[in-house]
Amino acid sequence: MSRVRQLIGRGSGRNGAAAEAGQYAAPGRPLLGSQELSSSLFADASNFELRFVESYDQIETIVGALKTLGLRVVLTSGSFDIIHEGHSMYLEAARRFGDFLIVGLDSDDKIRSRKGEGRPAVPQMERLRMVTHQRGVGMVTLKRTSDPKWALIKAVRPDVLVATEETYTPAAIRELEANYCGRVEVLERMATVSTSARLRDVIQREMANPDSLVATVKSKDVKPASAKSNGTRKKLAPAARTRN
Repeated sequence: MSRVRQLIGRGSGRNGAAAEAGQYAAPGRPLLGSQELSSSLFADASNFELRFVESYDQIETIVGALKTLGLRVVLTSGSFDIIHEGHSMYLEAARRFGDFLIVGLDSDDKIRSRKGEGRPAVPQMERLRMVTHQRGVGMVTLKRTSDPKWALIKAVRPDVLVATEETYTPAAIRELEANYCGRVEVLERMATVSTSARLRDVIQREMANPDSLVATVKSKDVKPASAKSNGTRKKLAPAARTRN
């Protein structure tokens, strides 16, 4: 955590050299030159329409312009489901490794395939918007199940790739640093409680509350089976008396 505190403790934010980036046309329009990079990508406002870039080809073009300006590009990825303090601290720490931070956000399908049908709790477009509101995030994009291995990393070729401890093996880190990025920085997770644990706690508390919606639905689910059972006994009793 001391490494994280040191990074967060450094100054500047989105201003400084990045403020010299100039103007850039909105996504979907051609990039005319490095000096046309939008100041909106470095503004305090979220500017989601500019910061969300779905095309990896377009990201590669924008990154090329950023690097032409001498800016160091940082890349990190994650689910960012139900944004909490740990996410904010992690993104702020990642941003301190360079001048411009790109965040690859796992799509709904990608999270569902890994964590089950109940996840994510927040749909991808809302998660994308929430991440753009986090301090220091320059651009966001989606990572899909259909993407080839390390597709976003290969498109960005970041100066610094930031990941959590369990993301890459030592062998993978060596391969990434040799071929696709300047270096890999590994940060510990900063959440005191994971999103999964937080969701379990909410569900358990709802189940324990007899007035909650969850408990009401569960109670209704049980009643039909009980009613069916009682109805069966009522039909059998007259039949037995008839036979006697």
